[in-house]
Amino acid sequence: MGTLATRRVSGWRTALKLGRVSNLPTVWSNVIAGCALAGGAGVELVLVLCAAVSVMYVAGMFLNDAFDRKIDAQERPERPIPAGDIEADAVFVAGGALLVVGIVTLGSINGAALFAGLALGAAILVYNWRHKGNPVAPFVMGLCRALVYVVAAAAVAGSVADATLLPAAAMLLYVAGITYVARQESLNSVSSLWPLILLAAPLVVALPATDFSIWALVALAGLGVCAVRVAQLLRRRAAGDVSAAVGLLIAAVALNDTLFSTTTDSTYAAIACLICFGFTYVLQRYVPAS
Repeated sequence: MGTLATRRVSGWRTALKLGRVSNLPTVWSNVIAGCALAGGAGVELVLVLCAAVSVMYVAGMFLNDAFDRKIDAQERPERPIPAGDIEADAVFVAGGALLVVGIVTLGSINGAALFAGLALGAAILVYNWRHKGNPVAPFVMGLCRALVYVVAAAAVAGSVADATLLPAAAMLLYVAGITYVARQESLNSVSSLWPLILLAAPLVVALPATDFSIWALVALAGLGVCAVRVAQLLRRRAAGDVSAAVGLLIAAVALNDTLFSTTTDSTYAAIACLICFGFTYVLQRYVPAS
């Protein structure tokens, strides 16, 4: 009985690690901000969207480990597949099934959400299939996050509102910058700092339109603290510092979503995005962000 219980716990831990579930709140903040920018949505729709996109995010993370299993065996042997915790074939099947579930769920909302979901699914597959050694792969990863905004807007309005496009493009650049840094995690150093310029894109877009409310000021202060800490980590470059910097930059996605939300009339969206940042930060203490 004890052995069976241990296997079940181990299986859940493996799934959580494969799915990088500590980052899921940043996916929810993407959805919340996207809905707010598109004109607002009811709680029920937001929850359905968060569930659908979360499933697709986890699917993408599963497939990422499955496709990268040979490289991880050399550079990151502690990952679940090279460590022998789970077979690659099982991860491929689970990832593919989750991707389909997410797309079908979006299709149950409306046709526009279905097409946006198909685009997101395609971007996830393309990234995982051809990201190693591909210089534009970070922008494909960024596109995956940008498409979350598109999915939210399509579900809310049946089309992509103009107010959603620029924040989505800014998030694309921000996540591309994170991905360039994350590519060098195994080296415990960052050989090129120019991609960090991309991290400023959300600020450039949001600042001219924000209401500078208390929630906007909290988000700006949080981003400032994150920037200082990331700079310290990348300058020191001790073992694990690059990974820590990447995790913090991922958590800060929710702070950028907070700023985008303050450009709308939805105070609740801004507060929810701030909560998502805190939730991500806490979860990353237990489940690795990358």
